[in-house]
Amino acid sequence: MTELRIRAAGPEDLDAVLAFWKTAAEGPSISDDREGVERLVARDPEALLLAERDGELVGTVVAGFDGWRCHLYRLAVHPERRRQGIGSALLAAAEVRFVRLGGRRGDAMVLRRNERAQHAWRTAGYAPEEQWRRWVKPLTD
Repeated sequence: MTELRIRAAGPEDLDAVLAFWKTAAEGPSISDDREGVERLVARDPEALLLAERDGELVGTVVAGFDGWRCHLYRLAVHPERRRQGIGSALLAAAEVRFVRLGGRRGDAMVLRRNERAQHAWRTAGYAPEEQWRRWVKPLTD
């Protein structure tokens, strides 16, 4: 097997990323569209990390840092490539980015029903904080 390459996504990657998420991510998000991902990459060109093997997109993670908190989103690995260390490599790259930027703690939103993801996050050293509840309000229709 060839080496895994992790790099930041560029504007030319966004269509492939959106198609990849339809196969590999845990369901659609309100911002899973070209416009939303373009804004992310324009605002923070290093936030969307891609894992590639032999030129094929095999994983993603959004490692967003707002200057105060480190947020992880869209950790996704192609279903046929899971359990090969791709998710771990993406998280390690995200954590290196956070430390370089001065971040002190990474957090991730994980669906309660997604047991596979819960296991993966625990294995990576993350733990749920049950005392917190996520509050949301859609800002558009």
